[in-house]
Amino acid sequence: MSTEEDLEFAEQTAAIKRRFDPVLTEPIPARMYLKSPGWIEYARAAVVLAAGIAIGLAIPAFEADHSQTAAMQQLPIRAARAHVVYSPEVRHPVEVDAKQQEHLVKWLSKRLDIPLKVPVLTQEGFELLGGRLLPGSDGPVAQFMYQDTAGKRLTLYVTPTKKAEQKLTSFRFAKEGNVSVFYWIDDECGYALSGELDKTTLAKVASLVYKQLES
Repeated sequence: MSTEEDLEFAEQTAAIKRRFDPVLTEPIPARMYLKSPGWIEYARAAVVLAAGIAIGLAIPAFEADHSQTAAMQQLPIRAARAHVVYSPEVRHPVEVDAKQQEHLVKWLSKRLDIPLKVPVLTQEGFELLGGRLLPGSDGPVAQFMYQDTAGKRLTLYVTPTKKAEQKLTSFRFAKEGNVSVFYWIDDECGYALSGELDKTTLAKVASLVYKQLES
């Protein structure tokens, strides 16, 4: 770069500094210290309030759903355990046998405080042996037992349900050890059909039970 060009560049730099350096020392405008407009604070408060309401509404729903899920999880477990305990019995598989079916239904209906039905499963090869009263998590529970000509047994576990648990689900399947369970909650009861059968066979019987109880 020539000496002439150097001088021209220096003059331009000096002119720029004279023009803009005073801006750096100017005081900050008073408006920059002012608070945000009042409507912004109201808007923020409204957002916080809305979020709080949404969370407050969501918590009871979550708790109810959690409670319902727990109830559904316990139904097949309790039914399968009751099946394992009583189905192997040879002399005392039931408390009241099928010869006293009318008495059995009236007795269990009274104890559970709901009208009970006993499905007829002869078309699937199972005859009613009878039933018994069992303790449940929230009160008495009924168990009905069936048997086919080969000696295989099924048990229908019936438990009263709370209003919050009514009509929670359609047909569901679970497996507890060797015991397969189809279960559902509808109207006033939770039902679980248990047996040491393959899923397809038990599903056919469960469908028959479901149809008869719904009719």
